[in-house]
Amino acid sequence: MPSHPFVIQVQDLEFSYTAKQQILNKLNLSVPESSIYGFLGANGAGKSTTIRSILGLLKPQAGKISLFGMEQQSANRMPILRKVGSLIEDPSLYKHLSGYDNLKIACKYLNLPTSRIGEVLELVNLEKNSRKISKEYSTGMKQRLGLAIALLPDPDLLILDEPTNGLDPTGIIEIRNILKHLHEQGKTIFLSSHLLSEIEKIATQVGIVKDGKTVFQGAIEDLENLRKKNFAVNIVASNSSEIAGKLNGKYPSKILGSENMQIYLDEREALPVLINDLVNMGARLYEVSPQRDNLEELFIDLTTNQA
Repeated sequence: MPSHPFVIQVQDLEFSYTAKQQILNKLNLSVPESSIYGFLGANGAGKSTTIRSILGLLKPQAGKISLFGMEQQSANRMPILRKVGSLIEDPSLYKHLSGYDNLKIACKYLNLPTSRIGEVLELVNLEKNSRKISKEYSTGMKQRLGLAIALLPDPDLLILDEPTNGLDPTGIIEIRNILKHLHEQGKTIFLSSHLLSEIEKIATQVGIVKDGKTVFQGAIEDLENLRKKNFAVNIVASNSSEIAGKLNGKYPSKILGSENMQIYLDEREALPVLINDLVNMGARLYEVSPQRDNLEELFIDLTTNQA
């Protein structure tokens, strides 16, 4: 199958369980080849429904899904999905069997040689525990075993739904390092999360969804550039009420207390101009601090405040 610049393309996807329960509302996504695409949104935003639609587990009411440049249809669904590995929700394991035997069964129903087992165990760092009964695995080990099953067909695209959910910090780091290694091998990785702080550490591309709509999509650098715009500055001044009156609408602002106010700027570069204006107005400044110093605040804005 020829290479395509976008491994996943979702156009105007719509899905609802009832007429009053719209889950996806003209959602759009474009996942570049060989990217780590972080699919972000608050719980209930439509991430899992989108993933199930991409995998053909749900049938949307409208819209189009293309994988590897081929529109997903019933006739070609299986050939396309052979190039996809996925892990959604908790991995389905035979808990009374070892990790190795779980992979052996998966090889049988996927019609794959068992010689692949050793390779995936090495990829997910489970070689030493492969003969251990899987019910004795930690949560992180179970997640890595589920990832190993998804990797058995050596997929070009890996789709993961909240792969670090419920893991301790060590487990999160282990999954992150595995995904970075797989990305270095050229795989495209699509992973959903509600934790921007984790996506920041690994993703090259980001898509943010709210109420079934895409509210941001682009490179992680684009999200950082967006962070630099439309941010609030907290001002502590002994005469904040007086200064607010002198602004005359030049800067949108609000009083937060007797000495506190918040001023909104279009971009970070306007901050030195603001400070100069405040001094010229006679402001007795004690503190000037941008409210937003990381992407987490922006993520909250995009997923809770945007119409």
